[in-house]
Amino acid sequence: MIEPHGGRLIWSVDKSEETFEKAKSLPSITIAPRHAIDAEMIATGVFSPLTGFLTKEEVDEVVNSFHLPNGVVWSIPIMLPVSVDQWNDVQEGEEYALTVMGEPIAIIKVEDKFQYDLKHLSKQVFLTDDENHPGVQTVYKYGKFFIAGDITLVQSFVTAPFRPNKPNINESYYMTPQETRKFFETKGWKTIVAFQTRNPIHRAHEYLIKSALEMADGALIHPLVGETKKDDIPADVRMKCYEVLIDNYFNRDRVLLSVLPANMFYAGPREAIHHMIMRKNYGCSHMIIGRDHAGVGNYYGTYDAQKLADQFADELGIQPLKFEHAFYCKKCKGMATAKTCPHPAEDHVFLSGTKVRQMLREGKDLPEEFTRPEVAQVLKEWIQTPIAN
Repeated sequence: MIEPHGGRLIWSVDKSEETFEKAKSLPSITIAPRHAIDAEMIATGVFSPLTGFLTKEEVDEVVNSFHLPNGVVWSIPIMLPVSVDQWNDVQEGEEYALTVMGEPIAIIKVEDKFQYDLKHLSKQVFLTDDENHPGVQTVYKYGKFFIAGDITLVQSFVTAPFRPNKPNINESYYMTPQETRKFFETKGWKTIVAFQTRNPIHRAHEYLIKSALEMADGALIHPLVGETKKDDIPADVRMKCYEVLIDNYFNRDRVLLSVLPANMFYAGPREAIHHMIMRKNYGCSHMIIGRDHAGVGNYYGTYDAQKLADQFADELGIQPLKFEHAFYCKKCKGMATAKTCPHPAEDHVFLSGTKVRQMLREGKDLPEEFTRPEVAQVLKEWIQTPIAN
């Protein structure tokens, strides 16, 4: 099986009562749920080889060179912003409890405290400092004061008050990299392809996964369920869509459905590298990179993520599987891409997210060429409930 990124799978979780009591006795730093999710990703090995939030030196290297100071590829700076009042009180070399909703979820030993140029950070990571970009919005929302250092999760993280969707998602879907790797070994899978999604899987996505499965032993369908944009479909609704799709249209012996509790950054090409690193840590040998991977609006080129994935593929180890935009062709009477279909665009069935929402709100059925009827029914029931957006 593929080695974890950097050669070692990190595990920094201490569920002992003694460590929990220690956390409660330490001076506390209140952090946002978003950054508590990052802490979980660090401590459970999803962000291997990171052992903590990045120092200024590490951030500079990642932002400017796509590498950690030790030369390992890394694309997204994992930083811990705090309020200026807390930042002023923090002392380097001291331990603090990181708290969410008044509950200690981790212990950090502060190695560095620093300020950072948010405009430079945004331009390098998101290729824009436009505050209409959701990633840039998030950066500016939490401010320019940061602390860094290794962390240890404590027992109360198990209750996960910081997971925005956990109450509505079965706990069994939350598998750590250790657990997915064990699953793959038990199955005897040598090649595993990962599929990243933050949307319901429509026919084009299904086509990509099944095409990739022809070349691999198994597939990890791995929806991201951390913090996303407000107008994204809620994670629990998406999970129902994935379940009915897999139950009816996939060979269950060749598919694992699990969730990625990480946050979205909407960093386009850089985030494609980040997604590859995480899936490598989960044990995947390949990853599907489609059109506008992790993109938003018109900030990135359609296939920029694929180009960047190619650039770093040898260093990463995990291999990108690059697919063009897939669609249903009325003339071919099946799924296709521009590589395989000779027919004009008017024969292709593709619906934008806006059009899908409009049709669902109006009670219209989505065309079966676009999405499976079982998935459409889940979405229709959700959009027509009073609390749906």
